[in-house]
Amino acid sequence: MSRPFLMRLAGLAVLAALLSACGSGPKTRPGRDGPEANPPSRLSEVPDAEPRIEPIRNGGPNKPYEVLGQNYTPMTQDRNFSERGLASWYGRKFHGRRTASGEVYDMYAMTAAHPTLPLPSYARIRNPANGREVIVRVNDRGPFHKGRIVDLSYTAALKLDLLRGVAPVELERITFAEIRSGAWRRDGAPTAVARAPAPEPVPAAPLDVAPPPVAPPESEGDGTPLRPLASAPRGFWIQLGAFRQRDGAESFQRRVADELDWLSPQLAVFVDTPLFRLQAGPYASREEARAGAERVREALQLVPVIVERK
Repeated sequence: MSRPFLMRLAGLAVLAALLSACGSGPKTRPGRDGPEANPPSRLSEVPDAEPRIEPIRNGGPNKPYEVLGQNYTPMTQDRNFSERGLASWYGRKFHGRRTASGEVYDMYAMTAAHPTLPLPSYARIRNPANGREVIVRVNDRGPFHKGRIVDLSYTAALKLDLLRGVAPVELERITFAEIRSGAWRRDGAPTAVARAPAPEPVPAAPLDVAPPPVAPPESEGDGTPLRPLASAPRGFWIQLGAFRQRDGAESFQRRVADELDWLSPQLAVFVDTPLFRLQAGPYASREEARAGAERVREALQLVPVIVERK
């Protein structure tokens, strides 16, 4: 056997090994939202969430709320619900932060965010492109992009093979009756008992109706005192949301800042007892504010509110 032939054979073996290695790991979308350098191993084998009956609260994270000019009314009854639409996922940028239910987001758990399902809830998510299904515990609000119906944890998206980006899914809420009877089980797939929420979690859902006038402490959140609304500079502002809890306002501020880098320096949370208002500004004229609001609308597919402060 000639030496050139052996060299070519060795080169082909190395190339094959490289191609095999490139195809062995999960393919993630570009950006900063994927896992850290050393994520937990065997994430594709993480069990689905195991549905359990958890009371549905009428208040807290299940109150009506408003984000970027869009009103949402969460479900407060145990009933069937299904829909089709686009799914996205969120990961490292929100890992370890509080969800709308007050729990801590774990990108490696089997959870999801939904605009209106009761918190907490359990849902079956199916990828029609490959037939894969997962069961997740819904414990957060979002997504707030037009056409998207659910934000999945990193692991849930991995198991559905949706890490490349936004893709169509089918969602079906699991009812209490299905949990009691075990009818939600299909093929005996392994499940994990979902952790119960911490006692009296801090709800972080925004509201479009003001609750009773109880002034929240202004030193909560990251400990930095917030400015009262009356001290905000004059001019025109874009209001993105009104929240009952400071954590909710600051969490949404971070999400908007991650999506819209150009708007980040203008974002501020103001205390307007009993609410925390997330606004961007000030703008010198209504026309400038409208231009900024239009950019927000085009980027997030939502309509913010322009307010004037004299």
